[in-house]
Amino acid sequence: MEVTLRREQETKEEMQVIRHSEQALKTALISKNGQLIKLYEKLSQGERRLLNEAFRPDSVLFQPISVHSESDWIPSHPEPTQDFEQFYQNPYRSTPSAKRSIIYVQPIGSFGDSRVTAEDYLHWLKSYCEAFYYGLAVKILQPIPVSSTSCAFRVNEHTHNLQIHAEDLLKFLKQMKPKDAFCIVGLTMIDLYPKESWNFVFGQASLTEGMGIFSFARYDSDFYSRNYKGRLKPGKKLTAGDYSVFDGYYTPPVTSTLLLRSCKTLTHELGHIFGLRHCQWLQCVMQGSNHLEESDRRPPELCPICLRKLHCALGFNIAERYKALLHWIDGGGCGVEDPGCSHKTRHSPKAVEDFKEHRGWILKCLDLLQQ
Repeated sequence: MEVTLRREQETKEEMQVIRHSEQALKTALISKNGQLIKLYEKLSQGERRLLNEAFRPDSVLFQPISVHSESDWIPSHPEPTQDFEQFYQNPYRSTPSAKRSIIYVQPIGSFGDSRVTAEDYLHWLKSYCEAFYYGLAVKILQPIPVSSTSCAFRVNEHTHNLQIHAEDLLKFLKQMKPKDAFCIVGLTMIDLYPKESWNFVFGQASLTEGMGIFSFARYDSDFYSRNYKGRLKPGKKLTAGDYSVFDGYYTPPVTSTLLLRSCKTLTHELGHIFGLRHCQWLQCVMQGSNHLEESDRRPPELCPICLRKLHCALGFNIAERYKALLHWIDGGGCGVEDPGCSHKTRHSPKAVEDFKEHRGWILKCLDLLQQ
């Protein structure tokens, strides 16, 4: 499929806007394949109305992607686009089944300053993920110390913080994966590195193995400042296998900004396990990100093309999914009929303050769906 790509200079810093043609976006969403066109026509009128916003030039719901510098993901990591037809026909993509339908989350290391804070934060992530991947159950496993994984670790030579080896953690998760799991993902507040030559990685996922590992360490607002409390003294020597260095190691406070960033990363990486590749069509949570500023620019929601992919995998009612996300925000991080939110601190309007803009966007989508 040919894609027309036009880049427009927008600012003095040469920010560029990636604009695909209306026909390219329409083909990416609906396809020219007769079978997939018929599948699209089975959607409700309201669902098609919403998804068709993908190729409306004047859409206020879905905007083109902007590239702010050569360090952004798209110029740094050239890769092919993935339209709906390519997703649909991918023989390696995973789909939940009756026997494998649960998303398991394995916390690794410390989260927050107290047990209650850690429990609440993980519960908010769980409830958000259940709304985003509407129809699937998410289970939080008992947190484990870094020592239980037997992973390699190091001190980053540039930022002087502890890092744990992502590949080793994936091997550990593979051994721990329950039989009824659609996938298992590890979460940690400790920085990750995939191999010695890399500086760091936000996360790493395996589509074929149904697992991933993600770190929220760099989502601390102070991470890149000299005041970051996770920095070790220069010249600190580590002993392989001595995990005592992680005892009492700093973890960032759970703020609404950290929660928003965490929710976006978790749903993005889980999207890869479902077979969604990095989105290059429109602003979307499935966009790649090379750094925190770029990650903050991407929205927490899927563009129509990626939404159709996820709808194909899970078969949810699109309006009901948006309502579940809205309920999570209005419930202060609690999901629909969520018994875990009986704890008074889990219903926290303050925790979802940074989701207010997203709430307004969801209401506009629901209005369009229900016209």
